[in-house]
Amino acid sequence: MQHCTAFCGTRCIASGSLIEVIKQVKVNIDNGEALSVLIFDDVSSELIELDFRGTMEDVLSRLGNPAALDHRDVTTPRGPGRPKLGVVPREVTLLPRHWEWLNSQPGGASVALRKLVEEARRMNSDKDQLRTAQGVLYRFMSAMAGDLLGFEEASRALFAGNSEIFNEIVAVWPVDILSHLRRLSGNAFPI
Repeated sequence: MQHCTAFCGTRCIASGSLIEVIKQVKVNIDNGEALSVLIFDDVSSELIELDFRGTMEDVLSRLGNPAALDHRDVTTPRGPGRPKLGVVPREVTLLPRHWEWLNSQPGGASVALRKLVEEARRMNSDKDQLRTAQGVLYRFMSAMAGDLLGFEEASRALFAGNSEIFNEIVAVWPVDILSHLRRLSGNAFPI
């Protein structure tokens, strides 16, 4: 189930499942307490855009299937390839010497490329996870704190992997933004 967090300005007004957050945001909007709301996916920090016009039933009916909003559940139609195995054909541009080497490998170019990709994934797993976590944190920061004092310095500290400087800079930011940043920053700095 998709979990998300909603902010009205710098204040967190709801956090939980998508449906729970929608209901709380709608109540706040109807009470005039929330004029501008941003809802973030807690995993990716992607913004979730919803239409809150009308009644709660109207909002929920436009939602349709909540899982459909979850970008991780989106499937793309498959074309030629080996669909049962999930193989999708794509174009790869290499120099002739690369193609010669790939074609000389046991199993041919496709097998060699798959082995190279798997090895690179294994070797770079920690770096990839760090880069993803930093991207998630930065996406939230740029949306919610882009105008706050020290944003650029905090961004530099984030990508430099300096948690001490990062935490020092963001310590003066609004408490709800700071709390969400801390929740997101668990894997964003090297150990």
